[in-house]
Amino acid sequence: MNLNEQSSYVKSVVDTMMDGLMVVDTNGTIVSLNRAMEILTGYSKKELIGKDCSILACDICFRSFHGTTAKHCLLFKRGEFFRERCKLRRKDGTSLLVLKNATLLKDGNGQVLGGVETLTDITEIVEKDRKLEHLQRIFTKKDGLAGIKGKSASMQRVFELVKNAANCDFPVMIYGESGTGKEQVASAIHKLGKRRKKPYIKVNCSALNESLLESELFGHVKGAFTGADRMRKGRFEAAHGGDLFLDEVGDIPLSSQVKLLRVLQEKEIERVGDQTPIKIDVRVISATHRNLQELQEMGMFRDDLFYRLNVVPIHIPPLRDRKEDLPLLVDTFFNELRVKTGKPIKVISREAMEALWAYHWPGNIRELINAMEYAFVTCGGEIIDICHLPDIVVCSEGRRILRVPLDEGGSTKNRVISALKQAHGNKNEAAKILGISRQALWKRIKKYGIEVRKTISTS
Repeated sequence: MNLNEQSSYVKSVVDTMMDGLMVVDTNGTIVSLNRAMEILTGYSKKELIGKDCSILACDICFRSFHGTTAKHCLLFKRGEFFRERCKLRRKDGTSLLVLKNATLLKDGNGQVLGGVETLTDITEIVEKDRKLEHLQRIFTKKDGLAGIKGKSASMQRVFELVKNAANCDFPVMIYGESGTGKEQVASAIHKLGKRRKKPYIKVNCSALNESLLESELFGHVKGAFTGADRMRKGRFEAAHGGDLFLDEVGDIPLSSQVKLLRVLQEKEIERVGDQTPIKIDVRVISATHRNLQELQEMGMFRDDLFYRLNVVPIHIPPLRDRKEDLPLLVDTFFNELRVKTGKPIKVISREAMEALWAYHWPGNIRELINAMEYAFVTCGGEIIDICHLPDIVVCSEGRRILRVPLDEGGSTKNRVISALKQAHGNKNEAAKILGISRQALWKRIKKYGIEVRKTISTS
C-alpha cells in the first residue's frame, strides 16, 4: 500500500473524529486531512493538500528552524510529539491553541513514509485557565490582606490587628457601618488563625427572632417545641474546634444574651429542651454596626457580655474616611467584573472617576460594588463614562444627568449626537446631558467628526 492509499484509508476511518488529523509526507507536504482539521483551521482540503505544513505556522516548528534557511518538519527530527501545546495560524489570521500528538508512519521494513498528527482545540481551556490566573493575581496583590483591599494608614492598622487577632484565641469584636466588610474581616481572622482547618460557622443574629436564635445557637432536642420533630445540633456544636461568627450581635435579645454569656463563661451549652451540658471549644468573633456602649447605657446590652466579647476590638473605617483606597478598590472590582462578564470594557473615564471620588458612599464597599456592577450593565462600549454610573452617585454634587436614549447598537457616537440634538447644538447643555465636562465633549466631537451648526451632521 503506497502513501496515498494509506492516507485515504486513514481518512475513511477518522473523518468523523472531533480532533483534527493531518498526514504529511517526508518533505512536510500535506497529503491528507479530515473534516475536523478543515473546521479547526478554516482551510478547505483543496487549499491544504499539496501545501507545505508550514502554512499553518506551528510555533514549535518555527522555533526549530529559527535562524536557518533549511525547511523541514520537526516531527522527522524528533520522531514524535506527545501532548505538546502549540499555536497555529488559521486561514483568517487568528491563532488556534491546540494539543498536538504526532508520530511517524513507517512501512513493514521500517522505512519512514511520512507522519500523522492529531490536534485538539484547547482554546477555551486555556482562556479559562487565564481567567483563573488573573483572578488569583487579583486576590493575591500586596495591597491588602486575605482578600481585603486597602493601602491607607487606617486599613494598615486594621490589617495589623487582624493578624494579631488571628494568632491569639481571644474573642474579637468587629465594629463598622453596614457595607464596610465586617464579614470579610471575620473570615480573614479565621483563615489566618490556628483554627483555619476547623469549621467556620456564621450566624446572622438580626435575621432570627428570640426562639429561633436560641435553637440556631444551641440546638434543640426532639419535642422541645412545636415543629421540633428531630434532634438538631446548634451552631456552637457545629463550630467545635473552630470559629463562630456572630454577625450583628447587638441585635440579640436580652434574654438570649444571658444564655450566651453562660456559654462563654462555662464553655458548654445545653440544647433547647434538654438539661445535659455539652462541652464546646469555640472562639467567638462578633460584629455590629451599632454602638454597643450606647446600648449598654440604654439597658439593651449587658455589660458583662460586652466585656466578654470585646476583648480584641477592631474598628473598620467607612469608605468616606479612606478615600485614598478608592482607586485601588475601583481597579480591583473593575478587573473582577471584566473577567466575570467577559465584556470588552477597557477603562473608566476621568469624569466617572471624579464622580466616584466626590460621592460620600453611605453604603460603603457594598454600595461601590453595586455601582460598578451597574456600570458594567449599562456600558455598551469600551469606556465606562459618567453616564453609566447610578443617578445617586452622579447627582450627589449637584450634577444634572439625563439618560440619553441609545440608538440601535448603543455607540458613544450616537449618544453624543443625540445629546447635541437634544440641546439644539448647545455644547454646555449637551455636556450636562451626557454628564461629562465640556472638554470631554469636545474630544468626542473631534474624534467622531461631528460638525455642530444649527443642525447636527457627521463627516
